[in-house]
Amino acid sequence: MAEDFVPEDKQIEEAEEAERVSAAARLFDVRRVIGGLFVVYGVVVTLIGLFDSPDEIAKAQGVRINLWAGLGMLALGLFFLAWQWLRPASVKEGPPGPRQSRDR
Repeated sequence: MAEDFVPEDKQIEEAEEAERVSAAARLFDVRRVIGGLFVVYGVVVTLIGLFDSPDEIAKAQGVRINLWAGLGMLALGLFFLAWQWLRPASVKEGPPGPRQSRDR
């Protein structure tokens, strides 16, 4: 069986490792978690605010507070998600050279 032989190249290995680390950093970016939660809660609170009863509106002195709070949460969540999308997290590279384990 003929297998494709790819010679080991240190630069290719380093680039692949940097790509894996960068992907992990983007996956666990706190802006994604915060933005996602604010969007979900914002949608829920906005929907509750749209269907508030007159008694609930009267308790808030005529202000549809759930609607406004939900829209604010939705806007903040979308801001965090847009920020994460426009400026993705990246891992800063260390000094060039061979890696040394801490076990030594």
